[in-house]
This record gives sequence, structure tokens and C-alpha cells, in this order.
Amino acid sequence: MKLVKNIQSTAKKVLHEEAEAILKISEKIDNNFEACVNHLLNARGRVVITGVGKSAIIAQKIVATLNSTGTPALFMHAADAIHGDLGMIQDGDSVICISKSGDTPEIKVLVPLIKRTGAKLIAMVSNTNSYLCKHSDFILNACIDKEADSLDLAPTTSTTVALALGDALAVCLLECRGFSSQDFAKYHPGGALGKKLYLKVSDLYPLHELPIIQENSSIKEAILEISSKRLGATAVVDTNQDLTGIITDGDVRRMLNEHDTLIGLSARDIMTPSPKTINADAYATEALQLMQSKNITQLIVVEQMKPKGFVHLHDLLKEGIV
Repeated sequence: MKLVKNIQSTAKKVLHEEAEAILKISEKIDNNFEACVNHLLNARGRVVITGVGKSAIIAQKIVATLNSTGTPALFMHAADAIHGDLGMIQDGDSVICISKSGDTPEIKVLVPLIKRTGAKLIAMVSNTNSYLCKHSDFILNACIDKEADSLDLAPTTSTTVALALGDALAVCLLECRGFSSQDFAKYHPGGALGKKLYLKVSDLYPLHELPIIQENSSIKEAILEISSKRLGATAVVDTNQDLTGIITDGDVRRMLNEHDTLIGLSARDIMTPSPKTINADAYATEALQLMQSKNITQLIVVEQMKPKGFVHLHDLLKEGIV
């Protein structure tokens, strides 16, 4: 096995060259790119992305990004297209063909077939003098000076630039459509990311019994309510069942330090008035932000000042929100 010298230097060189290539390609974003975005915004069909080799892998990633950000897309392998998969192109679709050279045999066979379907053809290509460019309706310039490997052969810089250009395209479409975090949540319901976007307080507070006492309840009743419901706190309400305060474990400890006897004391005497609350339809992330900003571990869920339940920091931890 040949020992490679200066491994760190080689790695840094690759990263610097690929980063520089992305910066250079950003300077080539022009009216052609904008025209392509506008076409895709107004097209009634889907985006079909095709390529061969490493370009096909990049195409699949761009398809995934477009689908998750509101632009319907699908992948078509260029080699399979000429053996039946071309039938996936429907009326109104647009086809993005990714190729470094734009002159491979597969591309030269595929391009006329795509044009015959009536679909608009978009070239994402490094060689702007290629066969693919000459027969495309729109061009996404992915030009590079060289690949990052010492032989200038392995698809490295070219695939990185194509991937970044695909991201730029997807984000432009996303922003032009006014795609919101709620829209994003529709396509990402699973995992911690999805939960951050769609999980609401109403999904969490019913997991617990509501600890609640009256203002005139005894200290013993308050302690028993806190202990039995195991949330470390209890809501305090007046005769109209409106929330007036909260008693936490900390309030009980402070009360024991400040009073020699519990006789004559009621919940009203030791509660913290005007506690922090949140509405049931608020997102769980809002609850987390409020807890963090106030340095507390629970919030009372209210509806028109009537306590409905508690949401605790532990609930957010269990759901992976934190």
C-alpha cells in the first residue's frame, strides 16, 4: 500500500478547491437561471431529473430536496429511459439533465427522445458548448476548471457544484412559492425535525392529570396534590375556576423556611401569582422557548384563564424537541 504524505494538506486542498468552485459558479447565476426558475414556477407538470453515473446520484438527491420543499419531482435514470422509463414523462413536465460533458453517448441518444415528448429540457452542465446545451431550452451553468483529484478524473468538484446548484434551484423555488415551516412539516412528519414543526402543546398536556387546588385550600392539600400528580407543581384557582397562581416544590420549601407552623396558612399565602401560561394550540417549540427564557420547567396550559393542564420540560425531552 502506498503511503500518502500530507493527508491533512490533501484534504484541505480538496475542500478549498470545491468551495472555490461553488463561489465561482455563483458568479454565473444570471438571467438564464432566473428564466429557468420562472419556468418551473409556472409549469403545470413535475420536474423529472436524469443523469448517468455520479450525476444520477446527484439527480436523486436534488429530486429529494425538491419534493420536500414543495416542487413535485422524480428521478429517471438516463440509461433506463431509453428502455421504457421515458414513459414516466407526462404532458407539462420539465426535464433537468445533469451531465458534466453534455456529450456522452447516453445523452446524445436521450436528448432527442426527451424533445419528442414536448417536455422543456433544462441542462445542468459544465461544458456549455456541448450537444446537451445546444438542444436545451434552459441552461444551468455548472462549469468547473478541474476535478479535485490529482488526476482530474474522479467526479468530485463537478458533482459538488451540481449538488449546490440544485440546492440553489430548490431554495429559489421554495421562497418564490412562499413555502412555510407549516408546509415543510407536511412533508417531514417523522423524527425530531417533524415534531419541532408540527407538535403542539395540545398533543402533550393530556398525558398528565391536572393538579389543581382552590386558593383557600390548606398547605397539606397543596402538598398532597403536588405529590399525587407528580408534576412538581399545582395550579391555584379562585371560586370561578380562573387561574390565579401556581405552587411549586420550591414554593413549599421556601414556605417551610419562612414559617414555623402551617396553621392558618392557605394556598393563597404561598402561591406565586400570575404564573407563566401557554395556549393549547401553541407549538411545542414555543413552550420550550418560553421555559428557557423564564428558566422554568413547566407551564400551565390555559383556555380563557381556565387551567386545562400542564406541559413539562420532560415531555419535550421525551419527544426529542430539546
